[in-house]
Amino acid sequence: MNALPDVQHSNARPDTGSVFQTARNVVSIFKLRIGFMITVTALAGVIVTPGPALGWAKLTVLLLAVLASSASAGAFNQYYERVSDRLMARTRGRVFATGEIPDHPAWLALFAVMLSVAVLAAAWVLNPVSAGFVFLGAFFYAVVYTVWLKRRSAMNIVVGGLAGSFAVLAGAAAVDVALGPLPILMALVLFLWTPPHFWSLAIAGHAEYAAAGVPMLPVVVGIPRAARIVMWSTIALAVTALLPGFFGAGLVYMAGALAGGGHFVWRSVQLARRPSRKTAMAAFFASLIQLSLLLGAAALDSLLR
Repeated sequence: MNALPDVQHSNARPDTGSVFQTARNVVSIFKLRIGFMITVTALAGVIVTPGPALGWAKLTVLLLAVLASSASAGAFNQYYERVSDRLMARTRGRVFATGEIPDHPAWLALFAVMLSVAVLAAAWVLNPVSAGFVFLGAFFYAVVYTVWLKRRSAMNIVVGGLAGSFAVLAGAAAVDVALGPLPILMALVLFLWTPPHFWSLAIAGHAEYAAAGVPMLPVVVGIPRAARIVMWSTIALAVTALLPGFFGAGLVYMAGALAGGGHFVWRSVQLARRPSRKTAMAAFFASLIQLSLLLGAAALDSLLR
């Protein structure tokens, strides 16, 4: 008599809501929004590099390799920082931090396989130089930034910013391994963009980084000085973003660089004058607008030439 309820329970359908939530949790590990942005920078490297058309097959392999390598590095970052993430409101909801997904070492094997497949595919279909840049982007974010520098130096994000630069170079090398001035300058722009972008966010979350013991720039030098550094860094970025105009980039690119750079500089000046969470977040969002305008203008400029 008591067996019937057990049988009914065992034949019950899975909770689709629970399955969906588990899938969402797994996907969130890989920081795909950041990964897609880095993949777009690789596409920008392809677009600004003179040479023969890459072809859809090679382009697809490039973009998937960059996305997979970036995802593996982002996932490793969450796994490695699962304890310290619990100390910050911005990160304490991450699934490794909450324990919604167990931190089993098998995850590390998965991340390593993802990176290996991405690099090997790029080397096989594209060339070893492009594959090397794919690897370096993930390595600098996962190892150099996350493991080595994040808790040791206020310059952590400066070096960590090379991840985006290497993506540009991976895209450029897929077209021509003899890197020309345009992709190198675009990689430099991405390198200079990351610090003021992230330092603006760090100023807004200064108290959380201090509580977590992470030596981000505003924690080490104070908010007013960090805000001034953001301003000067943004000015250097905006000026550098104009240099491609002297090496073949057209008027459309220059218009995007001027508009985006001018807006970011204006917001960073406001941040330096009145440091606050409000002005810091305004500068942070201005950095996203600048990058979007820059990459969009570079793509349109290339199509029109």
